[in-house]
Amino acid sequence: MAKTIGVVMTEAIRSGFVEDHKITGSTRRFPENMDDASGLIEVPADALCESMCDEIRALIPDGTQIDAIGVAMPGIIRSGVVEDSPNLPQLKGARVVDTVQAGLKARGVAARVSVFNDADAAAAGLAATRGHLDRLIRVWTIGNGIGFGRYPYAEGPWEGGHAIVSLDPKENYCGCGGKGHLEGIMGHRAMRLRFLDLEPDEVFAAAKKGDKRCLEFVERYHRALAAATATQIHLEGPGKFYFTGRDISRLDITRLKQYLYEMVKMSPLQSYTLEVLPEDASLSVIGAAVAAEQAQSSYR
Repeated sequence: MAKTIGVVMTEAIRSGFVEDHKITGSTRRFPENMDDASGLIEVPADALCESMCDEIRALIPDGTQIDAIGVAMPGIIRSGVVEDSPNLPQLKGARVVDTVQAGLKARGVAARVSVFNDADAAAAGLAATRGHLDRLIRVWTIGNGIGFGRYPYAEGPWEGGHAIVSLDPKENYCGCGGKGHLEGIMGHRAMRLRFLDLEPDEVFAAAKKGDKRCLEFVERYHRALAAATATQIHLEGPGKFYFTGRDISRLDITRLKQYLYEMVKMSPLQSYTLEVLPEDASLSVIGAAVAAEQAQSSYR
């Protein structure tokens, strides 16, 4: 059985030791006590990489040989370099593989490091834990940003959170600066900018009480996700879509299905299914480790 390490960096750094697609022992979280969803934004890229190296080293028992290490984080990632990451902008241009591998070498750890998008890691984790490594998995992750994960990996940016779902030029709340983006409607940060007088959870609570402004936004929120999902169906075909993430409790799956039904009308494309999953950070940790193991096999 391969011995691998999975690391995921979103609002915090989470890591775990993975054997046979299962976490051995408990996962680690750094910082341990941090409630602010944007807490890592102010931390320089090199310091984040050093913290990841410390977390990885702490997971490895003395004398244990690690086969592969997978690191997952938000953004467009190619060849170990973060080309862009609107939700952790300090990572733009960071050569994460080189930096983490050098840091681990200094700590006495010799293993190949691979870097992936965090939503792709969630998709790989779902595939591995459900025994679906032989099929297409797509997942939307709902949190500070909106991620779209796909397994198996296919070359391309796959920045589904930046899908265009509105032609309204006033829809300019996305962290990347683009107009009409899904994340500019659904993202936690975007909602705080839109409703300066309400926190996102208060918006949804007010909608349940009948507040007109909040009701209209909740409808836009669900229509936006339906539009982005319909686009994926029209491009890649139907199948299973999962929905998860820190803010998944805001999603009304019945409403989403209704809007999606209005958007996908060609009968060969209607055999899609939707499933909501509670947030489970271990899925992305496992997925990062599994993806790293698969990448290691391709190098041999």
